[in-house]
Amino acid sequence: MEYIDNQIRLCGTLESAPVFSHENHGRRFYSFCLGVERLSGTLDRLRVLADWSLLEAADCAWGERVLVTGQVRSYNQVTETGRHLLISVYAETLELSDGEPEDLVILTGALCRDPVYRRTPLGREICDGMLAVNRSYRRTDYLPCIFWGRTARRIAALSAGARITLTGRLQSREYTKLLPDGGTETRTAYEISAVSAELTQD
Repeated sequence: MEYIDNQIRLCGTLESAPVFSHENHGRRFYSFCLGVERLSGTLDRLRVLADWSLLEAADCAWGERVLVTGQVRSYNQVTETGRHLLISVYAETLELSDGEPEDLVILTGALCRDPVYRRTPLGREICDGMLAVNRSYRRTDYLPCIFWGRTARRIAALSAGARITLTGRLQSREYTKLLPDGGTETRTAYEISAVSAELTQD
């Protein structure tokens, strides 16, 4: 896997048929859900955006296994209930595969706010951070990250602006959101779970 500031490699199963998302500079993009199983058996359901030409060339269908490489992207969506940070995978390559489940992310960016250290109810050390990763055309992706154990302690000692390189996985997590009218809504959050992280220089 070639090293750049933002790259992801996924191997999983198509859990939904591609649905038209948007058109940009004459290119039609479609979204679909890719299911990637963790070693624990938990299934991450990840949103992938792909140019129609990639899907057409791969000739893939629901239930088939595919290999996707690309970048993790963020987008602020404004709805009636407020602003939501949408995380998706922008596919640069897509092909049929019979490989094992895979989920590998490499990011280099700057912490855009001070990390928050805490412990889980079971006593595990965890640190939450938001990583700003630059891309072309002066755009920036803001990606929520979590760090564990010793890595959590190291990241917690840093301040906003520190540049780090991390290796991890993109994962999904369902949660219940309390709405202003008193009702609830099940939503899906996406975050990078870091396996390792280190300070880096420009």
